[in-house]
Amino acid sequence: MVMIEPLEVSLEAGNASDSAALDDDGRPRRTGTTCTATAHIVTAVIGSGVLSLPWATAQLGWIAGPAVMAVFGAVTYYTSTLQAECYRTGDAETGRRNYTYIEAVRSILGGAKVKLCGVIQYANLIGVAIGYTIAASISMNAIRRAGCFHVSGHNVPCHSSSNMFMIVFGVVEIVFSQIPDFNEIWWLSIVAAVMSFTYSGIGLGLGIAQTVANGGFAGTIAGVANVTVAQKVWRSLQALGNIAFAFAFSNVLTEIQDTIKAPPPSEAAVMKKATAASVAATSAFYAACGWMGYAAFGNAAPDNLLTGFGFYEPYWLVDVANAAIAVHLVGAYQVFVQPVFAFVERSASRRWPDSAIINRELRVGPFAVSAFRLAWRTAFVCLTTVVAMSLPFFGVVVGLLGSISFWPLTVYLPTEMYIKQRDVRRGSARWIGLKLLAGAGLVVSVAATVGSVAGFVGQFKNFRPFSG
Repeated sequence: MVMIEPLEVSLEAGNASDSAALDDDGRPRRTGTTCTATAHIVTAVIGSGVLSLPWATAQLGWIAGPAVMAVFGAVTYYTSTLQAECYRTGDAETGRRNYTYIEAVRSILGGAKVKLCGVIQYANLIGVAIGYTIAASISMNAIRRAGCFHVSGHNVPCHSSSNMFMIVFGVVEIVFSQIPDFNEIWWLSIVAAVMSFTYSGIGLGLGIAQTVANGGFAGTIAGVANVTVAQKVWRSLQALGNIAFAFAFSNVLTEIQDTIKAPPPSEAAVMKKATAASVAATSAFYAACGWMGYAAFGNAAPDNLLTGFGFYEPYWLVDVANAAIAVHLVGAYQVFVQPVFAFVERSASRRWPDSAIINRELRVGPFAVSAFRLAWRTAFVCLTTVVAMSLPFFGVVVGLLGSISFWPLTVYLPTEMYIKQRDVRRGSARWIGLKLLAGAGLVVSVAATVGSVAGFVGQFKNFRPFSG
C-alpha cells in the first residue's frame, strides 16, 4: 500500500532529481501527443450517435440533412479551437493551467457562468454514461437477436429484455472505473477508436451494398412525409439534437488537453491538430454512414442502423459490428465519466487530505484501488445502470443530451472564454461574429430540446420501467 503524494508539489524545494519527472505545475510529467489526444477525441466523438444519423437524415431529407451535418461539424471544430486556447490562462505556454472545463470557466469568466458550466457539464456526462449503457446493451442484445432471426426467420419477434446485458456492461465498467485517470486509459481509448471505425465501416459497407441491391438511392428531398405536421416538426427538431450529440466532445476537451506533454509546442497547438484530424475523420465517417444509411433505407431508416435491424444478413457481420460497438462503448464510457470521477475525488482529497480511506491506494498495472474510489465509482456505475434500465430509449436520450448541452458547452462558454482570454474588442467584427454564433446556437439548442422532449414523452407513455 502506498500513499498518494499531494496534488501540488513545489519545484522550489530543491529536489532536482524529482523535478525532472514533474511538469511546471508540480504534477507528474504529462506524455500525451497529437496521436493520443486524437484517439481520446475519436473515442468520445465516434460513438453510438453515428448509428442514429440515418434516422436523423430521414427526418430532414437529402438537402437539409447533409447541410445540417456539415454546419454542426464546422461549428464544433471552430468552437473547439477557441476552447483549446483557454487551457492556460494568459500566455499559451507559461500561463496557469486549467485542468478541467469548469476550472477554465472559473479562471477566465467566473461568476454565474461557473455554475452554468458545472451543472450542464456534469449532468451531460452522467447522461452520456446512461445513454452509452443503453446503447451497449442494445448492441449486445442485437447479437442474440441476429442469431434468432437467422435460424427462425425475419418475421419471428425474437424479443428479449436488455436488462441483463445492462448489468453485464455495468460490471465491466466497475472494473475499468478503477483506472484512476485519463493518463492511464490512453490504451483503452486507442482500442475503442479502432472499434468505432470497425463498426462504422461495417455499417457503411452494408449501406452501400443495400443501396446497390436497391438499384439506386432511396429517400426524398424533404424526408419523412407520411406523418402529421406536428410530428414532422418534432422529429426534425429531435434530429438536430441527434446530430449535435454525434459531434459533441467539448465537455471532455479540456480534460483531454490536460494529458498533452508540456510545451513546446503549446498544448493549444497540439490540441488544434488533434481536433482537426479527429473532426475531419469523424465528419467523413458521419457523412458516409448517415447518408448511405439513408440511401439504403430511405424514410424507413431505423433509429439505430445496426440494432434496429435494417440489416439481417450476413448475420455474422452484423454480430461483429455490434460486438465492436459494445467494446467501443466500454472505453467511451470511461472517457466521459473520468471528469466526474476526478471532480468528486479531488474535492474529497482537499476536504480530508490526511484520510487513508481516500488517499491510500493499491496499484496493480493500470488500476489504482482505494477504499473511497472503489466505493464511490462502483456506486456511480450502479446508479447509471439502474437509470438506464428504467429509460431504455436510445434515440430520444441521444437527442435530448445533444440538444440540452449544445449551446452552453459547445458554443456559448467557449466563445465567451475566448473573447475574455484574447481581449476581443467589443463591437469589432470578430466580437459581433462570435456573439451571432452564440445566439444562433441558443436558438438551435432550444428548438432541438423541445423536439427531443416531445419524442421522449411520446415514447414514455407506452413504456413500463425495467421491462427491458
